Amino acid sequence: MPKRFVVAASEFTDLPRFPVGFELADALTAAARDLHGTDTPGDTLNTAVELAVRLLPDAEHAGISEIQRGGRLRTLAWTDETIRFAAEPRQGGQGGHIPHPDWERLWTTPVVRTDDSEADGGGNALSGLGLRSALSLRLRADRRRLTVLTAYARKPQAFDEDATRIGRLFTAHVSLALDSATVREQLTEAMRTRDLIGQATGILMERLDIDAAGAFESLVKASQRENVKLRDLARRIVDAPSAPGGRGVTER
Repeated sequence: MPKRFVVAASEFTDLPRFPVGFELADALTAAARDLHGTDTPGDTLNTAVELAVRLLPDAEHAGISEIQRGGRLRTLAWTDETIRFAAEPRQGGQGGHIPHPDWERLWTTPVVRTDDSEADGGGNALSGLGLRSALSLRLRADRRRLTVLTAYARKPQAFDEDATRIGRLFTAHVSLALDSATVREQLTEAMRTRDLIGQATGILMERLDIDAAGAFESLVKASQRENVKLRDLARRIVDAPSAPGGRGVTER
């Protein structure tokens, strides 16, 4: 059964208005429209970090990172060079990130907030980049990986309870848009794969003078024998239709 998001009406009533009378609901609607207008999951993530800076009060930078069990991280999207610099690989080829001191807590709680990175004397990656505040919001979590959107600010205590509530509403929209983009990408890829295999089957039918079932069986056997994905083998045949098939492909 598909998951449904249910938000009580009371969760919206105590949220602040935007400046110049611009309602939060209007801002979230516009953000959702932008998010759902993206074509791929990568586009959705890039749009999300840009919107986070515009939507969350006092946010100056934003990034989205994927955290795997055991501490391995990969930064998926960032707003600017400050965040990109922190995402570049370090010595030894390990992927970098701006390490939130309490990110591990996001496996069990949806939000982690840093009020002042220099409160304990500084010296961490956040304060080293001049970032004093951080608001980390969980986008996705399963047994193996965690996806986190984090907003950053240069002043301490930038993100209060209002910013946290806005952030949670925003990340709900991001999660829905990301799921939709992922499904669309998977369906598009499935259709392309089906068409590609169909073309390859047609080429083998003509080349080997066999019916569709026989051509498909030949394609499957060649895929297993060569330990090549069916899609990749089909692409090889379609890209060189006038050449003999790959090793063993034309065998019946």
